[in-house]
Amino acid sequence: MSRHNPPSVVLIGRPNVGKSTLFNRLTGRRRAIVAPIAGTTRDVITHPAEWQGRHFEVVDTGGMFGASKDPLHELVLERGRRAVEQADLLVLLVDGREGLTPGDREISKVLRAANKPVIVAVNKSDDKRAVQGAMEFYQLGFEPILSISAEHGEGTGDLLDAIVETLGIERQADDVVTEDPGGERRVAGELRVVIVGRPNAGKSSLVNRLLKEERMIVSEIPGTTRDAVDVELTWHKRKFRIVDTAGMRRAGKVSGGGQIESVSVLLTRRAIESADVTVLMIDSNVGVTDQDGSIAGAADKAGSSIIIAANKWDLMKDRGHDFSKVFDDATRRQLRFLDYAPILHLSALTGERTPKLLEMIDRVAVARMMRVKTPELNKFIARVTAAHPPPSPGRTEVRILYAAQTGVGPPTFVLFTNVATELHFSYERFLINQLRETFGFLGTPIRLHVRKRKR
Repeated sequence: MSRHNPPSVVLIGRPNVGKSTLFNRLTGRRRAIVAPIAGTTRDVITHPAEWQGRHFEVVDTGGMFGASKDPLHELVLERGRRAVEQADLLVLLVDGREGLTPGDREISKVLRAANKPVIVAVNKSDDKRAVQGAMEFYQLGFEPILSISAEHGEGTGDLLDAIVETLGIERQADDVVTEDPGGERRVAGELRVVIVGRPNAGKSSLVNRLLKEERMIVSEIPGTTRDAVDVELTWHKRKFRIVDTAGMRRAGKVSGGGQIESVSVLLTRRAIESADVTVLMIDSNVGVTDQDGSIAGAADKAGSSIIIAANKWDLMKDRGHDFSKVFDDATRRQLRFLDYAPILHLSALTGERTPKLLEMIDRVAVARMMRVKTPELNKFIARVTAAHPPPSPGRTEVRILYAAQTGVGPPTFVLFTNVATELHFSYERFLINQLRETFGFLGTPIRLHVRKRKR
């Protein structure tokens, strides 16, 4: 297992100078939460960026500097320091409206000790005071110094030019890039895997285990992860983008959690909408809850393949030999609409069966892209409908005349009938189950559309 590492550009600065806004601007996506609250960003957030055919990663380090009452501040500092050590280039973001502050000077000392190339970006340059005060930042001893507005995009092109020039990145052949229904751009061949679940189900621990490094901040404090944080992982020559999401609570609790949690939930839902595979983490100690069902329903509706991961299974060893069957049966009863989703018992803490999860992700990803040849599909339809004809609500017997697969990811089929524009939901479910059993559509929802054939 290995990770591909393009050049790393790390954003550094005091709280609320606009690091997350600049991160979103450079990567072209709203991946980091922007809020006027110091310490909003906790995890080190990384996302690919491209400028004129040159590829690199942008890293938002979170609230490394400045006073903080966050109980996880020491962990935030540790992750931030590690990102600085691994950086190829540091971008020091300062607030042009406030001018040079003692905090900027303290950060500059840290950057000099890191012995890395540094670009100073003077933010909020749309303000006249910022433009006039930009010269004083030369006192920090770094060059170049560029004036930008992260919010409005002014000067960010010059900043990107300086980044690729400083890194000496050569232009690469353009990757095939698509945009999915969630608005997320992705490189062809990259599999997007989203880890979802309630707070403290073990999502961040699982991501760390898969990466074999302490990348995500893990704590018993609910709501530790705020942003949807994604990382690259290459496994058996397959490139995964693993997304760790904020724990989703019930709507009433989210509304009382303030602006940051509300945006966290929005980013989680967006991540689900753009997922190829959703891993639903369940706390084995608690079992399936209504909130787990709500999260799973969102993934099923979005057309994502789904794997149910029962975490903390190391604590279940004393429950007896039959407990796994009892647990799985209870899970199936509570998540009836996910009868197609495989269940894995694992432990993010000990690593038990976590390699099996990667194998299963690969299997369901292949299944969601399978195509059935039209002649084979119609032989299947003829055989199934002869043995179990569709119910006919009127006098005319309903017959399925022809079928075609019109899409993948998820597999989508159109059934042409003589009279009906819809089939009874129980018969649709029967056909879907037969399709799954016959052709092996493991872990993926299947979409059926019914059309009356025109004369």
